[in-house]
Amino acid sequence: MVREICQQLHELFNGLPRCRFPFAELAIPRNGVYVLFEKGEYAHGLDRIVRVGTHRGDNQLLSRLKQHFVNENKDRSIFRKNIGRAMLRRENDPFLEQWNWDLTTRRAREKYGPLLDERKQHQVERAVTAYIQANFSFVVCRVDEKEERLEWERKIISTVSWCQECRPSSTWLGLHSPKKKIRESGLWLVNELYKDGLSWSELEKLRAIVQANTGFSGRSARSLPLSHTSPI
Repeated sequence: MVREICQQLHELFNGLPRCRFPFAELAIPRNGVYVLFEKGEYAHGLDRIVRVGTHRGDNQLLSRLKQHFVNENKDRSIFRKNIGRAMLRRENDPFLEQWNWDLTTRRAREKYGPLLDERKQHQVERAVTAYIQANFSFVVCRVDEKEERLEWERKIISTVSWCQECRPSSTWLGLHSPKKKIRESGLWLVNELYKDGLSWSELEKLRAIVQANTGFSGRSARSLPLSHTSPI
């Protein structure tokens, strides 16, 4: 059953208007759930879902996407941090230890700041930005209520993580991640994996939400080119 639900989930999201960098800000609703795809990754004969996310604060979806795609601060985006971790581990780069430091607090900056190789930090941030902007695209589904957003995020992540067909390619960057959960799940995630996935009734409810907010049925996975950006 998981495979069949995940197949339809992929059809649903692959059928939505696709956004990629540079994305039109007016195309992004103020609140919602985003689903990321990565070049070279496929499942169910479609682009494979590699990350699902949302935001906690009201009207912060665009800000959250910018934290991933634009703002070069890995401590504000665990997605960016995990991309950098995989890059550094692939190269056996000892800077991985410093990349793992969380410098968001004043105490941490005082402790690690004098030790930080800032030039290398900026270099890795730029490489992460370049990789994300060149390789990831996404779709969004408008969901205004915080708890509903978080619930859909949990359910979608769990569904994909349980699906045996949603396996990464042999060249997927995430296979170099130091995080075992990322390597094994094929997702740029470590939380909400292998929990309760979507039921058939929940899938139909999600489909109705998508249709109401986009006008797309999600059943025509090849109807839009990757670079298409349209108001959602």
